[in-house]
Amino acid sequence: MEWFKNFYEGFVFVFGCVMLLMYALLALLSLRGIRRFQRTTSYVDYTKMLDSPLAPGISVIAPAYNEGVTIISNVRSLLTLVYPKYEVIIINDGSTDDTLEKLISEFELQEVDFAYNERIKSQPVKRVFKSVNNVYDKLLVIDKVNGKSKADASNAGINAAAYNYFLCTDVDSILEKDTLLRLIKPFMDEEHQRVKAVGEPCPECGYVHFEEDSVRVIASGATLRLANSCEVDEGVITRVRPPRQWLPRFQEMEYIRAYVLGKMGWSLINCVPNVSGGLGLFDKEIAIKAGGYDSQSFAEDMDIVTRMCTYMIDNKLKYAIRYIPTSQCWTEGPPTLKVFSRQRTRWGRGLAEIITMHRRVLFHPRYKQLGLVVLPYNLLFEFLAPIIEFTGILFYIYLIITGQINWHYALVLLSFVYLYSVMITTLAIWWDHMTYHYYKTWREVIGLALMAFLEPLFYHPLIVFFALRGYYYFLTGKKHSWGNMQRQGFGKKKTANA
Repeated sequence: MEWFKNFYEGFVFVFGCVMLLMYALLALLSLRGIRRFQRTTSYVDYTKMLDSPLAPGISVIAPAYNEGVTIISNVRSLLTLVYPKYEVIIINDGSTDDTLEKLISEFELQEVDFAYNERIKSQPVKRVFKSVNNVYDKLLVIDKVNGKSKADASNAGINAAAYNYFLCTDVDSILEKDTLLRLIKPFMDEEHQRVKAVGEPCPECGYVHFEEDSVRVIASGATLRLANSCEVDEGVITRVRPPRQWLPRFQEMEYIRAYVLGKMGWSLINCVPNVSGGLGLFDKEIAIKAGGYDSQSFAEDMDIVTRMCTYMIDNKLKYAIRYIPTSQCWTEGPPTLKVFSRQRTRWGRGLAEIITMHRRVLFHPRYKQLGLVVLPYNLLFEFLAPIIEFTGILFYIYLIITGQINWHYALVLLSFVYLYSVMITTLAIWWDHMTYHYYKTWREVIGLALMAFLEPLFYHPLIVFFALRGYYYFLTGKKHSWGNMQRQGFGKKKTANA
């Protein structure tokens, strides 16, 4: 037993040190990435893209299931995005309420013959609607058989999309008006850099030769925040506030850390693990060739990105996934423990699925960053972390019961880990505020940052427990419903409390 105790203590020590170093590295990369983004965009006039004939078309895809309470205001918000050429595709995924009837009445929809080409498998499409009013000519509504997942509905939207890029979002999210302009810019920047001059002028012809730089941006994303407690006027965030309820407030803090510190750091070295299902712009051609969304997956957002990257590497094509640190999407976080538990259990099960489904890529040198950085990080520091934490608690209890614990060493170690966690979270919140000033007062910023002191004691244990439950559901094959988070929605000059 002594050898096992020594082995376990050594393993946990090494694991913890590597994890802390990874967080420190991500913090440095994030800081550099944010500074680079600010430097390169400080002189950019996004409004010039509005008149540019080179701006590519974008299909905005938003699945809807039983959204009758808020569907009209949400669709109107999507129709007011600022971009020269886009369409809005609403997929009514077999709603059992009056979602479709309200859409037909409000937007003067009429059933039309539509050349629907099923390039990605989804449940059958029953009808397609367009408006007879030219004011709503951007709107396309698809009525389909319920596919029991957002992924299935999104696949139907991709099949119907007219443009080469598609933005996948939630119909109950609020997008900033310039979201399409900002998310398409990384694609356009890389497109302009594909051809570049090489070397000195040729001694024979006197000209500098050119070559193709075939790096292709296949996806881009941006920061998501919670709309809980924000003031909303006709689908526009007019006043940003941290959520008042404790559970959404913890989630807000977690989102800022994950996006501002995590994904911005990964973006700098082209190792973004996933693009959020709530807001992601994708190259439609690559998404289709990779097979679209997996309607059976509980982590369809991570799965499609992984398969798109795998497709690019298998075909010897260079690719990039970009993230921008500005907040472009606002969504309502689960307000109750019951809804939150369903969400996080699903995420845990989805992560286990991703590791299993893409195990051939894991640690494979051929897949470069994807096989040697992205998936190993997800395995070691996302998937295994809850297991190690739980077994570590059990081990601590065993040492206490048997009187083998060194209390001085244990308290010093726990204090260090606790304060390090608080520091990383506070740093992310501070960077976010100093860079973009979403919150109007320092009182709001400090109030949110103080939650970092409570997170390890109250919120993080919930995350660990629900993740382990997700793993259990995966291993036992237990059925787990997607769940339906009942939302209050966003109305005129009201507080969006879930």
